[in-house]
Amino acid sequence: MKETEAIRLFKCLSDKSRLQILKSLAVEDMYVERLAERLNVSPPTVSFHLKKLVEAGAVVTRKSQYYTMASLNRELFDVTLLSILQEQSDEAELQRQRDAQYRQKVIDTFFEYGKLTSIPAQQKKRRIVLEVIAERFEYGKKYAEREVNVILSEFHEDFCTIRRDLIGEHLFARDASGYWRIKPEDK
Repeated sequence: MKETEAIRLFKCLSDKSRLQILKSLAVEDMYVERLAERLNVSPPTVSFHLKKLVEAGAVVTRKSQYYTMASLNRELFDVTLLSILQEQSDEAELQRQRDAQYRQKVIDTFFEYGKLTSIPAQQKKRRIVLEVIAERFEYGKKYAEREVNVILSEFHEDFCTIRRDLIGEHLFARDASGYWRIKPEDK
């Protein structure tokens, strides 16, 4: 379901009368007068709400002799909220650009001539800085602690804190034989 369709549906569902109409149609197909009687509202009110529900795709109508029958579009409601949220946003590219700009701003703020000027206090900024530092290490290669310390000291004098943070952020792992960079898919 597209983002605009989901917004239209959610707006439509936020009205109590429309929700009551949908609940009634979930039981059985009905015509306007029957819905009006059941919900204790006027037929024009039911028609108004049905029009909104049809526009949102929640209800379909069909002619049956003298009446217009309304029925629930069950396919639409088989979609989970999670699948709607996981659908790519219309603004996904714009959001990626904003993320890249923010990332670059953090890098420009905390690095000068390839050296780390200070370790960020905010976790999200520290994470970006650590990701930049981790790029200096190869995937699949084990490093001795001394090697790690030498490389990290090129960035900042407090290499112990950086090494600990790399492990804490799951960018690195370690065991008795050394340290290695963790691939994002291995986390």
